[in-house]
Amino acid sequence: MLRGSAWMTIASMLSRLLGALYIIPWYLWMGDNALTANGLYTKGYTVYSIFIMLSTVGIPSAVAKQVAHYNSLNEYGIGQRLYRRMVLFMAGLGVLMAAIMWFISPALSAGGARMIPVFRSLAVTILIIPVMSLTRGFFQGYQDMKPSAISQLVEQFARIIYLLGSTFLIMKVWHGGFQNAVVHSTFAAFVGAVFAILVLAYYRLKDRTSFHKLAQNSNHQLEISDKTLIKDLLWQAVPFIFIGIAITLYSLVDQYTFPFIMYLSSHYSTAEIDNMYALFAGNANKVVMIVVSLALAMAETSIPLLTEANTKGDQESVQKQVVEILELFFFIMLPSAFGMAAVAQPLYNVFYGYGPYGTAILKIAAFTAVTQGLFMLLANMLQGLNQNRLAIKYMLYGLVVKLILQVPLTAYLEAFGPLIATAIGLLFSSVLCYRYMKYELILDLSFLQTRINWILFASMLMFTVTATLTWGLNQVISSDNRLFSLVELVICAGVGALIYVYIMLKTRIADSALGPKVGKLRQILRIK
Repeated sequence: MLRGSAWMTIASMLSRLLGALYIIPWYLWMGDNALTANGLYTKGYTVYSIFIMLSTVGIPSAVAKQVAHYNSLNEYGIGQRLYRRMVLFMAGLGVLMAAIMWFISPALSAGGARMIPVFRSLAVTILIIPVMSLTRGFFQGYQDMKPSAISQLVEQFARIIYLLGSTFLIMKVWHGGFQNAVVHSTFAAFVGAVFAILVLAYYRLKDRTSFHKLAQNSNHQLEISDKTLIKDLLWQAVPFIFIGIAITLYSLVDQYTFPFIMYLSSHYSTAEIDNMYALFAGNANKVVMIVVSLALAMAETSIPLLTEANTKGDQESVQKQVVEILELFFFIMLPSAFGMAAVAQPLYNVFYGYGPYGTAILKIAAFTAVTQGLFMLLANMLQGLNQNRLAIKYMLYGLVVKLILQVPLTAYLEAFGPLIATAIGLLFSSVLCYRYMKYELILDLSFLQTRINWILFASMLMFTVTATLTWGLNQVISSDNRLFSLVELVICAGVGALIYVYIMLKTRIADSALGPKVGKLRQILRIK
């Protein structure tokens, strides 16, 4: 589990980091149209994410679960047969969903003709995504995370190389239009997917002898028809759809309601409204998701243990795992969010250039990221406890709250409104998830509350010192220079990290969250 988690954590973090860093040269090359271009790119990817979910329908995760189930019974042949049958199904589903996205692109554009080629450039990627995701799920069913992780990294590298290469040629060499550059930037997803599936095919062929031997040496005692295999798989897949699509649904609400609400409640032009949307849905979101993925990648490594303990009926172990997962989440997420808010100005300047309004949005987005990570974590934990329907119900309750608050908050707070509405909706869902686990599992959270209080105190102290230092440096050096902002970011983030690490080591909370080996760091830093 630890080896697999390490592969997936590294791949996830590097992919998120690359996915954020490419924006720096891309933004520069887009010139004066950078914000509009990012808005088009973000809108395209929001809809694309929905179609990815519809074209995979939770099947990759369900395949991993079912393959692992049959492998544990020494029925490797059944799991392999399930994969072969689903390859054809997923390939057909990919063709169907790609065709639908292609032909309804004019309707999806909601009158914005510039979005049609963006949507269609992403539609072709849907042809590959289902089979690619299915194959990753198959390997994960064998507890082999390496092929998935490497294919994910190769996919991201290939995507970004094509994205930056095509953008540079179009904007700087051929002096073309930014809309054409955006279309090629989104088409880069197809290039990445091609390389990813080639990597997976290589591992599949390389291991074919091992798979064949496992199938031959199976028990061959279970007789399950193809129809029953697929039926059971689809039943397992349904819950994964709704939770996986939750954050994307929130983004979709913003994409289609924000312009309409702003038209009715303000006198901004269409271009100004599109730029506002790009600031919170594109610019801020790309940076914030690095923090969210970090917290989830580290905290979710314990979820398989939670599932195993629940299956065995080990109530004490379940309680222990829930507390440890929550502690690890807050240990990582709170300082990350507070720290990002404290250095929002130099951080935003490094990525997007000087922009006070964008900086203010990033500060709010950094705090609301805590609710995104918390909901996804708690919902996954509920699924680990086999409470799939409850997780879906609570997710829908939160989405209703978001819809109710969307109009008044957007009308009064403009670009800040959707962020706050999302945070409140996700927080509402998170509270419901937490209340269920607290009373159903009879959790003793007294020790956890004490640790969270210390984590919150350390995070707030770090925020205060770092924000003050950032303000002071801004009085001395130019705040609109990217190089100076990078130096400022390194200094302020370094000071903030030292403060937090010192308090966590001093109070021994780091030992509780990360394990006793952290004590070696305490010795190196000579902290008693």
